[in-house]
Amino acid sequence: MEKTLKHIAIIMDGNGRWAQQLGKERSFGHRQGVESVRSVVEGASEAGVPYLTLYAFSTENWNRPKQEIELLMQLLASAIENEVPSLKKNNVRLKTTGRMDTLPEVCRQSLMKAVEDTAGNTGLTLVLALSYSGRAELVDAAKNISRKVAEGTLSAEEITEETLSKNLYNPDIPDVDLMIRTGGDTRISNFLLWQLAYSELYFTPLMWPDFRKENLFEIIESFNKRERRFGKTGEQVRTQ
Repeated sequence: MEKTLKHIAIIMDGNGRWAQQLGKERSFGHRQGVESVRSVVEGASEAGVPYLTLYAFSTENWNRPKQEIELLMQLLASAIENEVPSLKKNNVRLKTTGRMDTLPEVCRQSLMKAVEDTAGNTGLTLVLALSYSGRAELVDAAKNISRKVAEGTLSAEEITEETLSKNLYNPDIPDVDLMIRTGGDTRISNFLLWQLAYSELYFTPLMWPDFRKENLFEIIESFNKRERRFGKTGEQVRTQ
């Protein structure tokens, strides 16, 4: 594993379409997607990746049919409760990102308990992006900075990129090195807009319920062959 790969982020797309292709309800795909989450978390741990962020539910997803949202929330609450023993056994720390206050109380309580129960774990940090929007995160960061300026604890001239980074939802988590999207679409869908600035992007037609840790390993291998220049020339990077 390359040391530069500290943070993988995944847009878990294709659950509903996968189920419909099998002639089943979209909910079947969401349930099967939980198995993929389990496999990928296990794979990231085995690969020695410190941070894994999964895009579980966006702010835009609130516009989906009410019945599907209710089922997703129920599935989320039960999945988190069921997975906590496994997370603790595998030394995985759970964190969240997004506007947690918009989630149903039962989901929020399950999440907070799981976060508390795994807080002492020192292996992989698994971040669930829930009711998350990259633009909303930047807006919230701007509001926090504005308050500090208004209070006189920060001047406008002192605001830098580091200032904004420190006011994001999880300022202690490094920027994303590799972003993966399943399901065939080739867009980032308002996901970690600030943190993806220099990420390597990988799009796969594989639907999320079919995605397993073996697929993750293949993508990591592809990532390790890429040259990350960060604005420099290839010669500069290779001679460092």
